[in-house]
Amino acid sequence: MFRPLRLAAGLSAAVALSLSLSACGGRGGKPAGDLAASKVTTIGVNSYLWRATLDTLSFMPLLQTDSNGGVIVTDWYVNPQTPTERMKVTVSILDQDLRADAVRVAALREVNRGGQWVASPVEAATTQKLEDIILTRARDLRRGAVTG
Repeated sequence: MFRPLRLAAGLSAAVALSLSLSACGGRGGKPAGDLAASKVTTIGVNSYLWRATLDTLSFMPLLQTDSNGGVIVTDWYVNPQTPTERMKVTVSILDQDLRADAVRVAALREVNRGGQWVASPVEAATTQKLEDIILTRARDLRRGAVTG
């Protein structure tokens, strides 16, 4: 007989708690959580460029992402086919518009010489190619959103 009583007491406590929490919404009858959720999902840069950059760099470990500032920094990545070389990439998204000059890629490259990682130059074509891949992917995402 004690079980149904405990269950009923537990349910009534849960209902009372949920009602009291829902009354803590704030001004205008909107729960405070709605405002926080909208701030989290709003980014300060072009969303197509942001998503395209994340897609393009998905094979590399990410070190830092800042969607408001538009910066994505990867950690060092070693290609299994060339284990004596590693790369680190920083992508800056500079605008809210989808434009060719709204994305900038910077890369660092190191080569392993005798067990020590030594800085080595990155070919300009490498960063240009990454920018082109990001821009193409962003345009594809936008095209898919408009037509889909």
